[in-house]
Amino acid sequence: MVAGGSAGVRGLRAREQALELARRSREAWERARRWQAAAEAERKVAATLLTLTADGWRLLVDRRWPGTASANVDMILVGRGGVFVVDVKNWRDAPSVQDGRLSAGGRSRDDEVAKMLAMARAVEERTAALGMSPVAVQPVMVFAGRRLDVTLGRVRLLGQEDVLNVLLAAPKRLNAPMVKAVAAYLEEGFPAYETNVLPERPSGDEGEASSLFDVEEVEKAALESVLHGPIEQWMTFLHPDQVAVARRDWSGPARISGPAGTGKTVVGLHRAAHIATRTTGPIMYVTYVNNLPRVQGHLFQRMASHLADRVEFTSLHGWAQRFLADRGIPVNLDGRAAEDSFSRAWLQVGRGSALAEIDPLPHYWEQEIAHVIKGRGIASLDEYRTVNRYGRRTALQAAHREAVWLLYEEYEMLRKKRGVHDFNDVLLAALDEVRERPADPPYAAVIVDEVQDLTLTGVRLLHALAGDGPNGLLLIGDGQQAVYPGGFRLGEAGVGIKGRGAVLRINYRNAAPILDEALRLVSDDPFDDLDGPTPNGRRTVETTYHEGHVVHAAARSESDHDAQLVAALTALAAEDESALASTAVLCRSRNDVEHYHRLLTRAGLPVLRLDNYDGRPTGALKIGTYLRAKGLEFKNVYLPAFTTRATIPGGDSTAAERAALTRRQSFVAMTRARDLLWLGTITPPA
Repeated sequence: MVAGGSAGVRGLRAREQALELARRSREAWERARRWQAAAEAERKVAATLLTLTADGWRLLVDRRWPGTASANVDMILVGRGGVFVVDVKNWRDAPSVQDGRLSAGGRSRDDEVAKMLAMARAVEERTAALGMSPVAVQPVMVFAGRRLDVTLGRVRLLGQEDVLNVLLAAPKRLNAPMVKAVAAYLEEGFPAYETNVLPERPSGDEGEASSLFDVEEVEKAALESVLHGPIEQWMTFLHPDQVAVARRDWSGPARISGPAGTGKTVVGLHRAAHIATRTTGPIMYVTYVNNLPRVQGHLFQRMASHLADRVEFTSLHGWAQRFLADRGIPVNLDGRAAEDSFSRAWLQVGRGSALAEIDPLPHYWEQEIAHVIKGRGIASLDEYRTVNRYGRRTALQAAHREAVWLLYEEYEMLRKKRGVHDFNDVLLAALDEVRERPADPPYAAVIVDEVQDLTLTGVRLLHALAGDGPNGLLLIGDGQQAVYPGGFRLGEAGVGIKGRGAVLRINYRNAAPILDEALRLVSDDPFDDLDGPTPNGRRTVETTYHEGHVVHAAARSESDHDAQLVAALTALAAEDESALASTAVLCRSRNDVEHYHRLLTRAGLPVLRLDNYDGRPTGALKIGTYLRAKGLEFKNVYLPAFTTRATIPGGDSTAAERAALTRRQSFVAMTRARDLLWLGTITPPA
């Protein structure tokens, strides 16, 4: 060894250790500087947000994150716009969002987004016990010293100078009692590292700041918002049972059922939002009625605007037509030509057949073909001979079924000769195409509202789209509100839901007198409910609202009846000029819609057809058929020329079946009303 070599090695190592210590020291000082800067940034943002407390907002600072060893939540802000989970950033480099990814200084910061979402989910879990929907919880990253307003999925990225304007512009979700109770509840669930609870308002009222939460107070305030508040409030709070259903994990297809007014559609919309935050694929929210998807889409936009592009709201036939067009499959949908083809078929082979013994008019048999044969995709007479005609209680002997099949074949021949399709043809073609070439990309979830109004073919199509995977297919509906004849069993569609169902039983829509009046109408009528028949329409429903009333307006002539209707609506508008905006006149037929539209327009009342209504606020009175009102609700509902008798004449054998269908349709119209139900009847003098 060279003399002094050992000492030289030791010296080299010492120098290396000194350099390492110096490097660590610099890093420690740099971390300390960053922590100090971050703390200073948090104080500045907190000071900015503190100004909101003068307007009743509540700010919780530096909260412990339950379930973690040392993680914290920078701030939780509770105010009229909901609950905002705030994470303050003081980055040297400006944040950038491209292709759904967050970066700064060329480095990915997606882990910060994941942490932000995890914080929000922790707050969601806590507030769910109060019945608060996750859509009211907004994760926000605030960047000190920046000007910024960008949405990255569910997370809002805001500059310090932009945050106040954004928060103040948020739609009102919580009223004052809710803000107080929710903040106190979160204060318990996310305790402070130190005493960092900022006062509710700078007046020094410490009693307000330290009050414990009161669940009953929240429920009372939430119910008040349902009855009188804007839509953002009643979409913010649900019953805890409803929240549990909206957030439940199902291992396969599932169903939500329950009587009218129990909030099935609201739960469905929250379910769509829940799925959208946990998946990446498209989500379909589908129903049978053409106008309803527009309304639901706008409600969802107002409820969860950051998720609106993830959910497709559509009618089933509208989706099927677009799907076939995209696949290059020609469809010539012509309802009038199809109806004319059936009329010709009836004249040629139906009118003089054994079918006239049961019902001499064609309407019943047209429905038999549409809802039983084509609606169920029956392909042969042998299959039709043995099929259970659910929902069709008029018995058919072998000769009658053979006559129906002959009528069906004649109709199909005439329809094809004219080169036209009916609505069932569209669904059958779409089902064949989906089975041959599945949708790409596949749907993450398919939520079906008013499923009882679909045909078996329609359910098979949606099942083919969603599959049997976890949380894929959700069916929402109530057989008592079926407004079309016919029926099916879910098992026939290959859909198994055993152990995956929820029943809602609390009515939040209808005042008790209105619900009682409607239920009396159908209490003796059995109905099919997808899984099996029920012996009668008497059901146990808990009501939450008792202040509404029913008005029976009896008239001796049509002119007297119409005068009473105009007078009632004019008086309503005079008492409250905004009342017409939440009022609907519902009619049994399109002809009645035309008549009353002209009548009310001549009376100087603003009128909007339900066909053109999309859910956005408007001051006009709404008017449409019972069927167009499916899935909607109004404070005041007027039913002119109200009757529970069947409006379509026919044979005695089918009279009871038609009358039951008429009562169900009337029941649906009656249960659209929340505060006032006006029933106009005409009883000519003897």
